[in-house]
Amino acid sequence: MSRLQRPKILVIGELNVDIVATGLSSPPEMGAEILVEDCELTLGSASAIFAVGMVKLGNDVTFVSQVGRDYFGDFCIRALQQLGVSTRHVSRKADQKTGVTIALSGKRDRALVTHSGAVATLTSDRIDEALMKRHDHLHLTSYYLQKALKPSFADIFRLAKALGLTTSFDPNSDPSNKWSRSIDGVLRYADVLFVNEREASQLTRTRSSRSALKALGTKVRCAVIKRGPRGALAIQDGAMATGSGFKVTPVDTTGAGDSFDAGFLSAYLRKEPLAECVRIGNACGALSATRVGGTAGQPTETELKAFLRSN
Repeated sequence: MSRLQRPKILVIGELNVDIVATGLSSPPEMGAEILVEDCELTLGSASAIFAVGMVKLGNDVTFVSQVGRDYFGDFCIRALQQLGVSTRHVSRKADQKTGVTIALSGKRDRALVTHSGAVATLTSDRIDEALMKRHDHLHLTSYYLQKALKPSFADIFRLAKALGLTTSFDPNSDPSNKWSRSIDGVLRYADVLFVNEREASQLTRTRSSRSALKALGTKVRCAVIKRGPRGALAIQDGAMATGSGFKVTPVDTTGAGDSFDAGFLSAYLRKEPLAECVRIGNACGALSATRVGGTAGQPTETELKAFLRSN
């Protein structure tokens, strides 16, 4: 499929910087100091990392978000523009700080410390029917972090579906660990749901990944459970597919799940078989983990094809 035929993607979500520390000498401990091998300031947020991943794979992406009128806000917008994401609908707030996530990243997992800032106050005021009509697919993330937008998630998805858009949703984790059932109202309008194993267990109140997948498959047309280096499980219209992870030398796992989402969804929107969608998602997630930050390791179409041929 040529670039001109590809769907136009609308991403609505949070935008912040990541301060990524890699190569921890030991787990952090209050009252003590530890050393790391490296530390970098990078573009952060699940929404932005997903958006960049989609652009690198040849898709046109419009991003809706807000940041503070500060250095970190300048950094986020400049990074998105340089990577090819439309920021026309990213607003600036002079009275708020841009969000920050401190990522303490190991080779297989990471711990996150987040200051929400402007992330928590984004509302649906700037999201209208005219904007949606110019796109073919809508992706939303970080349901529990975006406190002001959270009550509008279901309405945003409902409008998108009414206008003929397909939809995808990655709620990410709930920092309060309450996992409110209000999310079921959002799932009703999601075509594709992305969760990790812990999130799947919390959402379905089950322990087995396969049991959780089957339960989620009754709520959405396509559900995907990401398992990190062990690959992913997916179900669509009752049919299941699995895919093992690719062996790479991980440097930083920040954003690997969002890169998986971009790879899977790019293939899904091209109507690839479910197993191929999982395979491409796994490849994009693995490649993301080979560089510091969520976007540096994300592959272009050419790089993805070369990686898949060699693996």
